[in-house]
Amino acid sequence: MSALRVGIGVDAHAFAEDAVLVVGGVEFPGEPGLAGHSDGDVVAHALVDALLGAAGLGDIGSFFPPDEAEWEGASSLVFLERAIAAVREAGFELVNADCVLIGERPRIASVRAEMEGRLAGALGVGEGQVTVRATTTDGLGFTGRGEGLAAQAVALLQSSGS
Repeated sequence: MSALRVGIGVDAHAFAEDAVLVVGGVEFPGEPGLAGHSDGDVVAHALVDALLGAAGLGDIGSFFPPDEAEWEGASSLVFLERAIAAVREAGFELVNADCVLIGERPRIASVRAEMEGRLAGALGVGEGQVTVRATTTDGLGFTGRGEGLAAQAVALLQSSGS
């Protein structure tokens, strides 16, 4: 088995007026939230999938089934804590992760460091190991029309024995 493994995660959710917007573990008051069984945090969900994929452990739905009441309204930071525990149990440690939020809003520049800190804290790694960026789609697609948000993440793992 290779000492290094990479995983990619993707997530998307529609906006829901009756929910609180949480992205990268940070709440955005006054913005419409995201529809989802948990808090709908697309950045955290994409990162969970990237971690699990890199470790060969499946996907977010197999760990946190959307039809289980336990996960209704759950913080996606809990998903990250459990995912990284499974990754470590499988013999890997996170080298770094990079996340990209895709949407016209919210603007994240003023809270980027807070997002990175919350995600890194949930993973039990240094803040420099997790980065968050954002991009728009210049009005194209469902994110460009303001119907929801998407995110992509990549995670690089290293064997614990390396």
